Amino acid sequence: MKLIIAAIGVMRAGPLRSLVDDYQARSRKLGPSLGFSGPDIRDGEVNRSLQGAARVSAEATILARFSVDSEIRIALDEHGKSMKSEAFAAQLASWRDNGRRSAAFIIGGADGHGPNLLEETDLRLSLGPATWPHMFVRAMLCEQMYRAMTILSGHPYHRE
Repeated sequence: MKLIIAAIGVMRAGPLRSLVDDYQARSRKLGPSLGFSGPDIRDGEVNRSLQGAARVSAEATILARFSVDSEIRIALDEHGKSMKSEAFAAQLASWRDNGRRSAAFIIGGADGHGPNLLEETDLRLSLGPATWPHMFVRAMLCEQMYRAMTILSGHPYHRE
């Protein structure tokens, strides 16, 4: 199952980029033995002069293009469903085991997702009640994907 992160904002070099790169590398090493590839990150930006609804709409267009070929679309949303790491791992395994070939995790910009994009997703996922900068969300999501793979493989990385 191919894992994709579709995100607004291009991650520049720095500590968060290094962290994302590290978890991507770990996932790409462990994932194939479990039937996972990626996470592949597709990111882009909209014109900074756009504001409000126009900005959200332009971001939704980019995110739709990045995730159009995905069978499952998951929006990272502060009002979404919170999952423990074990439940997240089980959900990924369930999708994989049911023959789903790809899943795109969609991270919007600072103004969130447009209602049309949210209506078209299969799941709204929250990383908790706190508000996180979208670059942190990318790093946290990469870590959770790797953690899910370690849970599914029985690797000792995850401890309760």
